[in-house]
Amino acid sequence: MERSIFGALAGGLFGLSTLGALAFVWSWPGSSAAPDPKTEGGWRLLEPITYENISIFPVVSSASRDTSFFLTLEEGLSSGEVVVSERGNDTMVRDRGVVVPREDGARASVNQLVLINRSKRPLLLLAGELVSGGKQDRVIGKDRIVPVGAAPLPLDVFCVEHGRWSNGSEFKSAKTMVHPSVREQAALKQKQDDVWSAVRAGTTATPAVSAPPPRMAMNDIAAAMQTEAPTESYQKIYESRQVGVSVDGFVEEVQRRFAKETSGLKDGQVVGVVIAYGGEVAWSDIFASGNLFQHYWSKLLRSYAVEALARPTLREVASQENASTFLRRLNGRERQETEPGVYVWTEITEGRLAQIELDALEPKQMTLHRLLIHRTN
Repeated sequence: MERSIFGALAGGLFGLSTLGALAFVWSWPGSSAAPDPKTEGGWRLLEPITYENISIFPVVSSASRDTSFFLTLEEGLSSGEVVVSERGNDTMVRDRGVVVPREDGARASVNQLVLINRSKRPLLLLAGELVSGGKQDRVIGKDRIVPVGAAPLPLDVFCVEHGRWSNGSEFKSAKTMVHPSVREQAALKQKQDDVWSAVRAGTTATPAVSAPPPRMAMNDIAAAMQTEAPTESYQKIYESRQVGVSVDGFVEEVQRRFAKETSGLKDGQVVGVVIAYGGEVAWSDIFASGNLFQHYWSKLLRSYAVEALARPTLREVASQENASTFLRRLNGRERQETEPGVYVWTEITEGRLAQIELDALEPKQMTLHRLLIHRTN
């Protein structure tokens, strides 16, 4: 994995050469060398698109990768090439009609499903993608890649429908990405109770005492659960009359402004966004290609809008300088998970910042998705 060296020391420090000094900075914990905001992929930020309390900084790159080799969850479920089922079903159909019997003693589990990739392309999964059906609606817990021909995969998930545990329809794509506060709990804390709390609360960010109230209060969410989402289904709550109308209007206006400012770019394409609420830079999603970003953009935008409506209606606009810090690679505690020849998943934490990268290893090594979060708690 390539690393960038942030900053440099003046030559001659204690008689060391410039190269030696640079090596010293890299290995010295807590170095305060200033980061280079353009160290990842040659990215640059456009001016923010603002509306009410949200600022969206488009991330532009002139070096987009070919990501057509990968299948997305929405595409796979829609075509039937990807099958998701409850753990412990009597039978599961694998590829080419081979029937795979259930595990002895296996039972349906809140936090685990079984996924089968029957396509001829590796499957990309992103934390926070929602699948509806089965005994409960669930969200994917972690970014990963499922290779072609893989055995049925025990898939870690989190429930976002607290009040139901009964057979429903077959699992299908909800074309929904849960909003950042819920996604944060699933991707980082990975505790089911925290995911449920974030669904009910709208946001897990703690507002200042003097902050103006949000447009979408917890009372609105509670009313939606009482009248239209008695099972506390994420999708039904945030598409309800009490909540969904506000979200729809917000999304429509932001999308109009975003399209106006990003159409006709001649020196690159949009591959991601950095998101700020009020003056606080909070989130970024960046992809390996403009095509992959466009595939996820509509449901990402809706997720950012839900979060904005649940946060105080602060009208401050974050600075370009602060947003640029979300383009640097963090320098902190790192952990990795890998499937040899398929992918590497990396998490780096630095203070209240957390960065997650998903690197594909085949057909070419590339960072398919990079997420950076300013944690709310």
